[in-house]
Amino acid sequence: MKAAVIVFPGSNCDRDAATAIAHVTGTAPKMVWHRDADLPDVDLIVVPGGFSYGDYLRSGAMAAHSPIMAAVKAKAETGVRVLGICNGFQVLTEAGMLPGVLMRNQKLKFICRDVLLKVETSNSDFTRGYNAGQVIRIPVAHHDGNYFAEADVLDRLEDEDRVAFRYCDAAGAVDAEANPNGSQRNIAGVLSEKRNVLGMMPHPERLADPLLGGTDGAPMFQALMKVLG
Repeated sequence: MKAAVIVFPGSNCDRDAATAIAHVTGTAPKMVWHRDADLPDVDLIVVPGGFSYGDYLRSGAMAAHSPIMAAVKAKAETGVRVLGICNGFQVLTEAGMLPGVLMRNQKLKFICRDVLLKVETSNSDFTRGYNAGQVIRIPVAHHDGNYFAEADVLDRLEDEDRVAFRYCDAAGAVDAEANPNGSQRNIAGVLSEKRNVLGMMPHPERLADPLLGGTDGAPMFQALMKVLG
C-alpha cells in the first residue's frame, strides 16, 4: 500500500499517522508539504490532525485552500482513499469533500482523553476490520469537534449508511452522556458518497501499537492494507 501524509504548518499528528502506517505496512509513507501542487502515485492519503495555520479564521478553513488540496480532491474523485483525522476532518468538510461542519465543543473546552466509539458500519475499506456494533476505545484531542449538519443531510447520511462511528458508552448505548462535544446524533465520523473518503474526530493512529496502551486503531490501517495491498 502506497500512502501519503499531508503536512500543513501547525500539523502535530502527521508523524503519528506516518508511524502507524509504517508499523502496519512496513513502508514509510510519503510526507507531502501543503504547498506542493502534485501528489505521488498513492493508494491512501491521510490529512492528519493538528492545528493547521494555528486554527486561525476557522479550523481547517485556510488549509482547505492550500495548493495540495486540489490534488487531494482530484485523487479522491478517481477513487483514492482519503482519511481525515481530527483537524483533517475539519479540512475535508471545509474543502467540500464531506458534508457538515465541525463547530466549537458544546462546553467550549478543549477535550483530550479516550472515548468509546460504536462502529456503525463495516461497509467501507476503513471500517471493514471491525464489526458493526463493536465498541472501540480511541483518543480525542480537539476544541472544535462538535459535528453539525442540517437535518436532511443527517437523514441522508443515516439512510446511506455513511455514519462510520458514534460516541457511545461501554454497552454501546448512544446517548447525551456519552457525547463529549455535542455532535449531532453523537456522530464521530462520516463517509463520502463513494465511501472512499472518511473523516473522523478521534485519532486511530494514537492507539495502533501496544506500546501506546492499546490497539483499537490498528484494524483501520490493517483493513486498508488488505484492500490496497
